[in-house]
Amino acid sequence: MEPQQGAVVEDDCEFCQIANNQTNTDILVREGDLLCFRDLKPGATHHYLIISTNHIDNCLKLQSEHIQLVEHMKALGIRMLQMNKVADLEDIRMGFHVPPFSSVPHLHLHVLAPFSQMSHRSMLRYGPQSHWFITVDKVLSQLKRRGKVK
Repeated sequence: MEPQQGAVVEDDCEFCQIANNQTNTDILVREGDLLCFRDLKPGATHHYLIISTNHIDNCLKLQSEHIQLVEHMKALGIRMLQMNKVADLEDIRMGFHVPPFSSVPHLHLHVLAPFSQMSHRSMLRYGPQSHWFITVDKVLSQLKRRGKVK
């Protein structure tokens, strides 16, 4: 599959390669400019990654014009959990790693459930006490605030 016309792709980016079907990664859902697959090192029973087919380095590169993209990523994450029979959507954690703690320099939303059953190690990486993990809701709040200041 060729990249979408006008898509920004980095040839040496692992997630761009996944988005362009250049790996054997099992894509669970492809929806417009987003796709979802399982994390190779899951931090929870359900651990999915939602990525854009357009290369964006990380959450610090997001601007107010990316609000719809991030909202779409969040909605796809919720749908993935629902499709996989996660009943308690209050017991989830969704967010982004903040550089330099991001293992792949391509924006990816972590979708984890159940949050209450995550290990201590996973809590250090994805929990509220982590200085290098920001929730999707906080990112959206920051982007919306930024969009109003013009």
